Amino acid sequence: MQTNLDEMMETARSEVDSAPDLDSLDRVRVRYLGKKGVLTQILKGLGNLSPDERRDIGQRANVLKRDIGDLLDTRKSSLKLASIEEDLAQSIDLSLPGDTIPQGSLHPVSQVIEQIGSYFSGMGFELTDGPELETDYYNFEALNIPPDHPARDMQDSFYLNENWLLRTQTSNMQIRVMEHRKPPLRILSPGKVFRVDNDATHSPMFHQIEGLLVDKNVTFANLKYVVTGFVRSIFGQSRQLRFRPSFFPFTEPSAEVDMSRGDGWMEIMGCGMIHPNVLRAVNIDPEIYTGFAFGVGVDRVAMLKYGIPNIRTLFENDVRFLRQFRTAS
Repeated sequence: MQTNLDEMMETARSEVDSAPDLDSLDRVRVRYLGKKGVLTQILKGLGNLSPDERRDIGQRANVLKRDIGDLLDTRKSSLKLASIEEDLAQSIDLSLPGDTIPQGSLHPVSQVIEQIGSYFSGMGFELTDGPELETDYYNFEALNIPPDHPARDMQDSFYLNENWLLRTQTSNMQIRVMEHRKPPLRILSPGKVFRVDNDATHSPMFHQIEGLLVDKNVTFANLKYVVTGFVRSIFGQSRQLRFRPSFFPFTEPSAEVDMSRGDGWMEIMGCGMIHPNVLRAVNIDPEIYTGFAFGVGVDRVAMLKYGIPNIRTLFENDVRFLRQFRTAS
């Protein structure tokens, strides 16, 4: 029996090495290791042998089973590699030019955020990010908007419960930053905001950028200089701006900024000097420090910059529309 097993190993080795393809190799596997294979039958017949023969033959048969399995795996890998190389040689001409990879681009909203961020980074502003799910305190109360304030009626909010809501403005980052850091401060906070609003120029979700500067001796003239430079960096140096008195609970005085457009004016953003109550809420002395804040709707800027008539177009993911912005700057 021992001699037969040795001869079987040599025969199996020869058959494995000469197998021309994977199908032939699988037939060799079945012949030796299959349910009715030669080695399987030997192992099933061990019960008919004496204890000494059972031990010796069983050990040898198991070693043989393992060795044949290793031979099969090695030959299988070799045949697969040869098959791949053959397919490549037949189907690919390495001298031909490669396929053109489709070129993507940044979404117009992302492009505008980058442009705004680039301008303000050059002026020393730091980009910050914060939570979209916010507490009533950071979204309203700390911004000088108590529960009974009429300003809450100016925007319908998505509340999850009495205390938590989807933020309606990125102004929440004013408080979160000033709570932990002291002036001088220059921050820019882009992000998504949410309001119950939906028409051609408004969406329940849109993008906003909030800017904040706090330092000693900051005046409204500083605010006008920064905002004017920003608007002209996006829309061109020939743009004229006007600042109209307005009202925001967290700034005083407050203004809305209009930009010249054709023969008329178009509102572009809101701004103002930080209300002393907002500074007091974060333990900054308004007698020592002053500052300004501004907020601009990124989607609105993108619509004006690229002539997009409907805000929904920005969020439909129409590839034909997005392709137009590959070279936009």
